[in-house]
Amino acid sequence: LLLGRGEEAPTGHPPPPESASPTLRRLIESLGATPAFILGRRWDYLAWNRAARAVITDFEQIPAPARNHLWLMFNDPSRRELMPDWEEAARNCVAKFRVDHARHLGDPSFEELVQALRQCSRDFCRAWKRHEVGWSGAGRKELRHPDVGPLIFEHAAFHPTDDPEQRLILYTPVPGTGTSERLDELCELMRTRDDE
Repeated sequence: LLLGRGEEAPTGHPPPPESASPTLRRLIESLGATPAFILGRRWDYLAWNRAARAVITDFEQIPAPARNHLWLMFNDPSRRELMPDWEEAARNCVAKFRVDHARHLGDPSFEELVQALRQCSRDFCRAWKRHEVGWSGAGRKELRHPDVGPLIFEHAAFHPTDDPEQRLILYTPVPGTGTSERLDELCELMRTRDDE
């Protein structure tokens, strides 16, 4: 499939560990109350800002090996509570991940993640067996936060030129939904917790 599209065949050698560049870290930290995070090639969370911690989860409280978007989607119960459309979102997530998995055939870190998910999540197994492929990185996301209630965002994914396998994800509050005000409240709560 990859060779047919003119792409290189996988080498079977895992790439070195990833990290977000200092420039990208400063960029997302400067966004204030706009939730932003960076995902690596295997969808590991590499960096995040306070607003993302306030809305999605406090990534700093999660052990580093579990800081993976796909892993948390299927294994963090709070993710299901946060997302009213969790079933559809999880299915779409797997379909998009399958594209990146295909690019990294033979990479042990990808295979370990998939095997671990297959062993611990029936929902993941069902979605993985569908063999669906997804592409879109933008859309509307409605969340139900336990502290402030409904939050409605437009989200988009960007690939940094210097590292195109990474994704910068931004959540922008939809005007007129009260999301901006609730987001300010959440960020203030997180700031207070950080200062304690």
